Amino acid sequence: MNHNQLPIAIIGGGPVGLAAAAHLVNQNQPFVLFESGSRIGHNLLSWAHVRVFSPWKYNLDKVAVKLLQQQGWQTPDEDGLPTGASLVEDYLEPLSNLPQLKPYIVLNAKVVQINRKGLDKVKTKGREAQPFVIQVEQGEEQLTYEAKAVIDASGTWQNPNPLGTGGNFALGEQAHADHIFYGIPEVLGKNKARFANKNTLVVGGGHSAINSILDLRKLVSDYPETEIHWVLRKENLETVFGGKEKDSLAARGALGKRIEKLVRTGKVKVYTPFQITEIHTQANGRLQVVGQQQDALKALENIDQIICNTGARPDFSFLREIRYNTDAALESVPALAPLIDPNVHSCGTVRPHGEAELRQPEKDFYVVGSKSYGRAPTFLMATGYEQVRSIVAALVGNWEAARQVQLNLPETGVCSNNLTQKVTEPASEELLTQNGGC
Repeated sequence: MNHNQLPIAIIGGGPVGLAAAAHLVNQNQPFVLFESGSRIGHNLLSWAHVRVFSPWKYNLDKVAVKLLQQQGWQTPDEDGLPTGASLVEDYLEPLSNLPQLKPYIVLNAKVVQINRKGLDKVKTKGREAQPFVIQVEQGEEQLTYEAKAVIDASGTWQNPNPLGTGGNFALGEQAHADHIFYGIPEVLGKNKARFANKNTLVVGGGHSAINSILDLRKLVSDYPETEIHWVLRKENLETVFGGKEKDSLAARGALGKRIEKLVRTGKVKVYTPFQITEIHTQANGRLQVVGQQQDALKALENIDQIICNTGARPDFSFLREIRYNTDAALESVPALAPLIDPNVHSCGTVRPHGEAELRQPEKDFYVVGSKSYGRAPTFLMATGYEQVRSIVAALVGNWEAARQVQLNLPETGVCSNNLTQKVTEPASEELLTQNGGC
């Protein structure tokens, strides 16, 4: 097959990967999309019960919506706050089932290697003329595909950071994996038995950790022996509480107020700053978690379960033979690092960016979506949609459109006056997080 007639390969069937597919369809470009899970939006479904801060209007790609509406799809309430499940069931699955997309989506397809045909990373001569070769594991089969370009939208959610200090596994962490939940458990649902009347240690200083704690606290009313311990690496606990009533996002502000109240009343035992170094099994079968607090070693005894909410990191293992660059600190696309550094920026202060910033040494290879941000937690779906719009424009030769990068977000990233009206105090009792957001 002629190089130019080959499809463009998309890795990842989440919001940004499917948006890339929609834009390619809109440009009459062939594509193939690989999703490692058994359903589209596999990563989102792992936190299906969680509600995001950003309303629907910031979570929908315009071209995808256009394709859906042509088939009679009804747009959700633009100011409503979707859960992970509704993002998949009400948006991503209908999009993936469109006749223009469905035949070219491969599920249960884990990409294990990408290279230029017949070339390793070292070879330069004739490199750009060769197609990409994508090796895929699908069940027991190993399949090979060729593509003229690759858009890596595989995300980071499936690669959680470990519990240990310095970004490393704590001694004994992997040996005690059956006591550790990486992600956001459904504490009040299918995971209830795991945490009811147990001593649970939550590790992390972000909204995922807060959500886990608030749900564990709800468990106490029916299971009064449930105890909650909270380990953070942060020096200042006040930064975790956020803007509270001053927060432009009412839902996020409500979380801050609620977690502060629990901490102030002693209903959550807090250890900060605390760096976990070791995990051991006690004689009674429960866990001892050892760490550095201030200048002394401290041991937390009789822990039954640990919830790890320490963030995520990108996986580059399958890109070994591709020429790509990452920032040394954030593991993001290098040009994005000064724009998204969480030490400086929130999601709302990141300026729009597109193909030019995302360009890699390997021609026609791009890392997009949350993976393009590396370890920075400030990614927004709307930002990813603009990334792939610009990249697809470049891949079809429309460089003017590729350069005209635009993104309308309020200063906080997802704040709006209407949101305050939509999210009342009862609504703030729901589990709210910013996965897929900031």
